Amino acid sequence: MKAAGKSPSSGDVSSRLAFFKGLQAATNRIHATQNIDEIIFELSADLCELFGAERLTIYTLDESRTAIVSKVKTGLHSVNSIRLPISENSVAGYVAHTKKMLNLPDVYDAPALRKISPRLEFRNEVDEVTGYRSKQMLVAPILTGENGELVGVLQLINAVDSKPFSPVAEEGLLGLAQTLGVAFAQRARTQGKPRSRYDSLVTDGHLSAQELDAAGRKARDRKVNTEDVLLDDMGLALSDVGNAVARCFNVSYEPFRGDRIKPVDLLRNIKRDFVEQSHWLPLEETEEGIVVMAIDPEQTRASRVAHNVFPNKKIAFRATTHRDFRRTVDQFFEASLDLGSVDDLLLDLGDEEQDGSVAEDISAAADNELVKLVNKVIIDAYKQGASDIHIEPRPGKVKTLIRFRKDGTLVPYIEVPASYRNPLVTRIKIMCDLDISERRKPQDGKIKFRKYAALDIELRVATIPTAGGMEDVVMRILANSEPIPLDKLGLSPHNLERLKGAIAQPYGIFFVCGPTGSGKTTTLHSILGHINTPETKIWTAEDPVEITQKGLRQVQVNRKAGLDFATMMRAFLRADPDVIMVGEMRDRETVSVGLEASLTGHLVFSTLHTNSAPESIVRLLDMGMDPFNFADALLGVLAQRLAKRLCTKCKSAYHPDSEELSNLLDEYCIDLQGTPPFITDAEAARKAVARRWQQDFADKNGHFTLYKPVGCNDCTNGYRGRVGLHELMLGSDSAKKLIQEHARVAALLVLALDEGMRTLRQDGIEKVLDGTTDIKQVRKVCVR
Repeated sequence: MKAAGKSPSSGDVSSRLAFFKGLQAATNRIHATQNIDEIIFELSADLCELFGAERLTIYTLDESRTAIVSKVKTGLHSVNSIRLPISENSVAGYVAHTKKMLNLPDVYDAPALRKISPRLEFRNEVDEVTGYRSKQMLVAPILTGENGELVGVLQLINAVDSKPFSPVAEEGLLGLAQTLGVAFAQRARTQGKPRSRYDSLVTDGHLSAQELDAAGRKARDRKVNTEDVLLDDMGLALSDVGNAVARCFNVSYEPFRGDRIKPVDLLRNIKRDFVEQSHWLPLEETEEGIVVMAIDPEQTRASRVAHNVFPNKKIAFRATTHRDFRRTVDQFFEASLDLGSVDDLLLDLGDEEQDGSVAEDISAAADNELVKLVNKVIIDAYKQGASDIHIEPRPGKVKTLIRFRKDGTLVPYIEVPASYRNPLVTRIKIMCDLDISERRKPQDGKIKFRKYAALDIELRVATIPTAGGMEDVVMRILANSEPIPLDKLGLSPHNLERLKGAIAQPYGIFFVCGPTGSGKTTTLHSILGHINTPETKIWTAEDPVEITQKGLRQVQVNRKAGLDFATMMRAFLRADPDVIMVGEMRDRETVSVGLEASLTGHLVFSTLHTNSAPESIVRLLDMGMDPFNFADALLGVLAQRLAKRLCTKCKSAYHPDSEELSNLLDEYCIDLQGTPPFITDAEAARKAVARRWQQDFADKNGHFTLYKPVGCNDCTNGYRGRVGLHELMLGSDSAKKLIQEHARVAALLVLALDEGMRTLRQDGIEKVLDGTTDIKQVRKVCVR
């Protein structure tokens, strides 16, 4: 333990870090011991040195629980024991009585003591006996239990630099007192027997108490963790061990996850050696706060080191196993994920001329710096939330541009020296096993990136020949992700209620439509997640499988092997399904099989590339669907678009004037012109919409609040993420009648609006009114 030499300073960063590192070492020893009394005696001198104090006294509660008695006291060999009543008549007694810390610059300053409490005084009997003069004191209560039960008092006496104890010392002493409280509580609970992290394995019947004791003895003999014996010798599942540890500390279990992204911002000032020594690791920042994985959350919380590393932040602790922890540390500090800056990699590449031969391209593609650069591009794209990577070589000596598509917009990333444009493409072809000599034809492939770095993602790669004998490369990032809960999908309450009613039907067909990249697959998986129960058999045919769900049987379409959507649909019908999801219905055959399935008692979901919900129905009829069968089967059509979401951190609020609100209302009501209320009395219908807006979006004073984009470090020009705009048309009896009559799009639209549908533009305007986006983004994606 490194000595501070003086009371730790608040302003000196290096001194502060050294102090808390020393404090961490002390608390580690306290938590690791089976004999708390012994370790306290061993550490007392070191603690004095660490806090820059001349003396330290630790009091514990006596049996009567009305007084505290000195248990540890440094430098007081001539005084056997100190006993103080729990009352305001002494400094330590006052702290025990109030359970509050005291930091006194001079204990002989009677007026200052009386300001704290009229009864508070310094008991100077020890000073008189020993000839020692006390001055500064920092005293903290030792509390335990959820109700803060007093078990003792921790007292520092006289700072070696003769200055009052600093706020850092206060913080450290509170942490040390909390650690001692935990240690004392553990001793009280177990009555001398150490509490096991794995007790609930016995409770849950995974092994007997005798087997757990035997595992502990075997671990001690081998000098390994008990966990290793449980996993390797006794064959327990890692998840069972992890859940037992979590129950011991009354927090959630945090396993290793291969798809976790290294939180660069959180790890900026944290080294691997520190993590391995302290046994805690920050994972991500959520609404709960900074999520910290810890082998011993109780010890980490008590030490308060995590709170000091992340001041003014909430910390959400998670328990983990030694094995999960080691794998996560390896994942975060893996060299392949810590490639340095992209600028440094580009400098290392240089700008040497290449003659463009295939042999030289292969040689350059194998160059270590180019390999690192390609990995870095993919990792950065994933971390920044990009959906696609565009590599765009240009003729002559013009550099190759790499751009990322983020939130639907292409943004420049870097430029690579012109001489490396062919080796760059060659390297990507090698990664996905494409023909590196073929540059005249488009090629498609996939990269399983976990072969090249500790990041479990796939990339769908397309190469396209461009003018001048060059090739563009576009890589779509396919990160296996969990479905978004239906309630979190961004549907308005109006649409959410209607959608839940439609998908609750036992059979029928439901479509989600929109252009490429509008989130159709995400929406379908959210719907499937909502109806996914143990009693339901759900088959999906997708190209590719991007979102995985437990309980779904998912099939990857492979046209080269003869597995197209129609073939898989027929196969599903022989496999006793309840629900079928088809990634896309692009031809008459697939639609016919889907319609047949929906009419024979199955619930069918699919996507279409159409612009609006009513248009989707007419398109399907034009493909040759029987209007009577189709009308019987149709549950509904959900059209959607993705608009950019305003950054919640920097968006600027303002109150719109009456002209702006009137223009929004006009734009909203254009789509309603053909509906009966507007034909009968347009002005009254317009006022009815305005009243609903007042009720749903205005404050109690009738004022609306809209937002403008600003821009900050966490967003792109004031926008971060995207929000769905939705248009939901249900298969009502009236709609079915129009479908059977092969009605035009306009007639279907009027009926749907009259029955409560809101167009994409109307839904977008409502999301402008609730502050999610702005009208500029709505107009950009909702072309009339």
